[in-house]
Amino acid sequence: MPETPRPSRLVSEVDFARDGKQTGYVRLFHSTHESAYGFLPIPIVVVKNGEGPTALFTSGNHGDEYEGQVALTNLAQWLEAGMIQGRVIILPMANYPAALAGRRVSPIDDLNLNRIFPGDPDGTVTRQIAHFIDSHLIPLADLVIDLHSGGSSLNYIPCALARQSADPVLYQKQLAALRAFGAPYTYIQGGAQGQGGDQTLGSGADRRGRIALGTELGGCGTMNPAGLAIAERGLRNLLVHLGILPREHWQEPPLPTRFLDVRGQDYYLYAPENGVFEPLVELGDMVVAGRPAARIHTPETPWRAPVELAFNAAGIVMCKRIPARTKRGDCLFHLASDLPVD
Repeated sequence: MPETPRPSRLVSEVDFARDGKQTGYVRLFHSTHESAYGFLPIPIVVVKNGEGPTALFTSGNHGDEYEGQVALTNLAQWLEAGMIQGRVIILPMANYPAALAGRRVSPIDDLNLNRIFPGDPDGTVTRQIAHFIDSHLIPLADLVIDLHSGGSSLNYIPCALARQSADPVLYQKQLAALRAFGAPYTYIQGGAQGQGGDQTLGSGADRRGRIALGTELGGCGTMNPAGLAIAERGLRNLLVHLGILPREHWQEPPLPTRFLDVRGQDYYLYAPENGVFEPLVELGDMVVAGRPAARIHTPETPWRAPVELAFNAAGIVMCKRIPARTKRGDCLFHLASDLPVD
């Protein structure tokens, strides 16, 4: 006999089947010295009107990524039940403890929410959150978009992304949704381990046959206004694309999205030594294999020549490390190359 899946221990204050606009919290009970019977209040908004598709919009998966959190906060305030046909679920602080602390990982268990799906209902705080999203929210949705940016250690050209579904029909739905979102660039991942492999929120959506999208909207641990504008337009366009919002809310992107490929380790450049990172290229630069990319300096041994690094592939510089102090194994850049898409 197959084992019966264990239920989530989290309790939602909102009724996902009820029409109207509801705001409240998902309660994750967490007993501490300061609060014996307390819970962590994960904010959630559900807007529903009759039958129709469901969109699940999440951000704050990494707590130091802010464009998505602001975009979803604005959407939650703007959207009303009478405007839509269907349902929108908004989770702006998915990893609530990390988002509250402004950290990539949770200050409670030091876990990265986007590396532990499908989670564990009996696990630590972050594992319980992953399990609730994976087992309770994703099954309700037709489309899931998890809004990210580079956080404190990286900066990105604002873009959308998806891990290519193995189902060709679902992949075409992904591409159509990415075109509707309308970011200037869209890159397709191959699910490499450095990108989270099959342990991300998006991979959980893909496993359940849902349209799964993501973004990288800026970074540097700040709020990128251009990334925010792309997210706000893109989220409304996705709702129009799904038939949840009427066509009058469509905002035409300035240009069609440019599809890019990021599917091999050659696209990434890592620090081979500890030291101070001197970038020799900037975001948006076009590079060729062999072009000098960076130097790693060692001021603690100033008589030692810097380590010089070159790119292993050609493409556009999509992402760059922000802190100059770096360690062996830190990602310094990643590239993307053009991807023909039917």
